[in-house]
Order: sequence, then structure tokens, then C-alpha cells
Amino acid sequence: MSIKQVMVMRHDLNMRRGKQIAQGAHASMAFLTRRLQKYGHTSLANCSRAERAWLAESFVKVCCRVDSEDELLTIHEKAIEAGLEVHLITDSGKTEFHGEPTNTCPAIGPDVSEKIDAITGELQLL
Repeated sequence: MSIKQVMVMRHDLNMRRGKQIAQGAHASMAFLTRRLQKYGHTSLANCSRAERAWLAESFVKVCCRVDSEDELLTIHEKAIEAGLEVHLITDSGKTEFHGEPTNTCPAIGPDVSEKIDAITGELQLL
């Protein structure tokens, strides 16, 4: 079973490379950190079979791009509708984006590659 996580980055924002990396890292970690924030703890027992496999074995991550916030939100909604784990990162705007909170990047998964590919398979790599 192939397991991965996909980050979908907004390319229209012209973020500095370091900012993109930070936003992708926030998105990737969100599936664990949000559980810690909500419950005060997390364990492998609270993870799906796919998440456990990803954490224990592969850590495969793919970064794709979209060219607008509308595209980003469409992908985000499709992932939710498909029942996938998805976390949208909204940057506070303190260092970029003129102080405006800005949707930058969701992470989808980790989950079975075929499930995620149904949502992101046509996107260009970053």
C-alpha cells in the first residue's frame, strides 16, 4: 500500500522560498499538532492504519502548486468531501502579506496515494 501526504502551495503569492518551506512544514505537521492541541496528547493508537504506516515507514511528501486562492479552497473542499485528513494553513501575515491573514497551503493526508491522487493528481509539482 502506497501512503503519502500532499502539500498544495499557492504559487500566486510569490512567497520567498523559506516562507514556502515553513508553510509546508506547518501543514505537514498539522495532522499531529492539531490532535495535541485538541486532546493534550496523541498516540499511534489514535492514528489510522495509513497514518501509522506513513509515520513508521515512508514519510513520503509531495508538494504541488495552484495559482489562486480559489483553486486552493476548491482542492481543500474536495479533500474534505472525500473524507481525507486535511489541514489548511492560514499565515498570520506578520512577515509577509501586509499584515493580512492569508491561506497559503493545506496538507492532505497522510493516506493511501490513490485517494489523494483523485484530488491532487492533475496538479503541477511545485
